[in-house]
Amino acid sequence: MKGGKSKATKADSKKADSRLSAKKQTKKEKQAAKDPNKPKRAASAFFVFMEDFRKQYKEKHPTNKSVAAVGKAGGDEWKSMSKEDKAPFVAVAEERKMEYERKMKAYNKKLAGQEDEESDKSKSEVNDEEDEEGSGEVSEEDEDDD
Repeated sequence: MKGGKSKATKADSKKADSRLSAKKQTKKEKQAAKDPNKPKRAASAFFVFMEDFRKQYKEKHPTNKSVAAVGKAGGDEWKSMSKEDKAPFVAVAEERKMEYERKMKAYNKKLAGQEDEESDKSKSEVNDEEDEEGSGEVSEEDEDDD
């Protein structure tokens, strides 16, 4: 059976396409919207080192425009450093991490507080509606009976 055609029909291919598109939709749905008020994560010791290294590298190599070259040189420099040389950068990174954790606690408390306020509002709105319904107001139908 040379060059035989598959027995798949157009309906089968449509089903497969719909399954594929459904998977793409679920991936998009899974992505949560980012909160712009959320604190940014603290930089690692290497990135603290790179902040200073970039400045020094640009002073020594003013004509170099390659970001990759700066990153590669910084990585090589970081690898060649001893633990004692890295210690100040590690200390700064730890301080930033502590500050980040403090901000995250405050951020999470703020979020929890907002959720409680919203749920209280919705409860009070429901109670207000119930009060209006049974509030003893006389409707037109009740007046007609008199």
